[in-house]
Amino acid sequence: MPNASDILIETLIEWKVEVVFGLPGDGINGIMEALRRRQDRIRFVSVRHEQSAAFMACAYAKFTGRLGVCLATSGPGGTNLLTGLYDAKLDQMPVLAITGMQYHDLIETFSQQDVDLTRVFENVAVYNAQVNDAAHMENLANLACRSALSKRGVAHLSIANDVQERMAGGGRSRRNREGHMPSRYFEGRLVPREDDILRAADLLNAGRKVAILAGRGALEAKGLLRETADLLGAPVAKALLGKAVLPDDDPFTTGGIGILGTVPSQEIMQQCDTLLIVGSTFPYIEYYPKPNAATGIQIDHDPQRIGLRYPVEVGLVGAAGETLRMLNERLQRKADRTFLEQAQEKTRNWRRELRAMEGDRSSPLKPQAAVGAFGRRIAVNGIVVTDSGQNTELAARHVDLGADHKFAVSGALASMASGLPYAIAAGIAMPDRPVYAVVGDGGFAMQLGEFATAVRYEIPLKLLVIRNDMLNQIAWEQMMFLGNPQFACELPPIDFAAAAEAMGGRGFTIRSFDEIDGVLDQAFAAEGPVVIQALVDRYEPLMPPKMPEDYARNFRAALPQTPGHEKIEENLRHSSAGRKVTEEEPQAPHEAAPDTNTGDLPGIP
Repeated sequence: MPNASDILIETLIEWKVEVVFGLPGDGINGIMEALRRRQDRIRFVSVRHEQSAAFMACAYAKFTGRLGVCLATSGPGGTNLLTGLYDAKLDQMPVLAITGMQYHDLIETFSQQDVDLTRVFENVAVYNAQVNDAAHMENLANLACRSALSKRGVAHLSIANDVQERMAGGGRSRRNREGHMPSRYFEGRLVPREDDILRAADLLNAGRKVAILAGRGALEAKGLLRETADLLGAPVAKALLGKAVLPDDDPFTTGGIGILGTVPSQEIMQQCDTLLIVGSTFPYIEYYPKPNAATGIQIDHDPQRIGLRYPVEVGLVGAAGETLRMLNERLQRKADRTFLEQAQEKTRNWRRELRAMEGDRSSPLKPQAAVGAFGRRIAVNGIVVTDSGQNTELAARHVDLGADHKFAVSGALASMASGLPYAIAAGIAMPDRPVYAVVGDGGFAMQLGEFATAVRYEIPLKLLVIRNDMLNQIAWEQMMFLGNPQFACELPPIDFAAAAEAMGGRGFTIRSFDEIDGVLDQAFAAEGPVVIQALVDRYEPLMPPKMPEDYARNFRAALPQTPGHEKIEENLRHSSAGRKVTEEEPQAPHEAAPDTNTGDLPGIP
């Protein structure tokens, strides 16, 4: 006769769950035994930190579209999941978190690891329940899976360790009939109303300068999005999670948006008279057109998110693919392509500037050179992930994605330490595809032990570490956002190549421009997980595509008191963007640029 743990794992199998990410502990011994007995049908991936398990579950959902599952023991094991679960919540990913508890009759008696995780998870979860017995498990396990998928969020089950071993067949109420809840998911066809489609088409057809903002929600409709752009003569700016919706060299895209983005994307937002938002709630409002300066139309599956960032005239509630198909049938191909052609010319110029940065042979090594060379070696079917920090900006700008690439990053949460767990999840989800990661030394050090997990599971990973021994994005934010000198951002050095070798992988180091090609050739020829650390210039500035006046003013005020300011100034003198920043501010007052930023990590949907 099965116990509650058996019922849980059998239910997961019925829901087509293939992988559970987690770390064993005494509070989940019953569940671990149920997994052990079924390891031929469901895989347990053992991590080094529960936070990584939650990140992996979130990334697995992003890469596969299926339910991600993570498992942790009671008390601190469960609380360690929270950061990764908030990543799933904020990026709307279906994840089931399973946690243990103390013996049911010792809860709230100050026993060891006595943490009420249902209270702890109250804010992060769309479904959050404590399991009472085996009969209860039948219903809750099904409902948790269905809730995570239908609400695109986190579901949580908390199970006392003795409840995990309770047998089925006893304690069932007469109303709780066995088998009354099926282990199946049912989906419908979500499409906008016909009159909304007609209104949206009329507005888009009337627009003279139409721009498109595309996010992760447009990934399901790449071809249809491109058709829309062609019909409207509309350049497409990509929020970071939508980086893969069009190839970076596609003539219809201007690239990323935000402080991680491009000048052409910023300009089309300032100049357009009509804006179509597809599958994005890119959070930095200052990078949109000014409210009511452009006519807005938005496509999103969630009506709550319509009009969240921009006051749209028409909201089209539906899946991006089906909605764009209906819309395209009613759009008239614009004969005037001037707005698109101007954006294309500016994008070509921007991309030439990026290539020039990547060719900078000066010393110390510039990070753009290492990232650009790394990106050019990525296989056509590669999966690319990045962490949060300056490395995100570098990957967004200097790693070009093609039509068959996949890409993921911690989006709305923008959490450090997510890059390596994302990469491992990608390798687990799609073992026949190579995986590439660009991370910073700050985030990588937080979860460095997970590289041993990558070695254990033989993830085909090439990981580039931007090593400047600094929390470099934070340093530049201190200076630009508030005009404060850089403080406390220095990091103690770690030899990540040596650490990789110590954990059974391969490690390589790039120290100068002339070493880039030779080291990368060796690293890309190596089997198994590989770390490539690039020792780069910590004083290389992190510049927005256009420097807002308040940023420039703050930067000039902070620079003289910032450690190493002489080297920063030298780098600025060799940069066209840097020269503009260090020029004296005009005396005549005028309105600040509309593209200022006060967030922590723009460029996400």
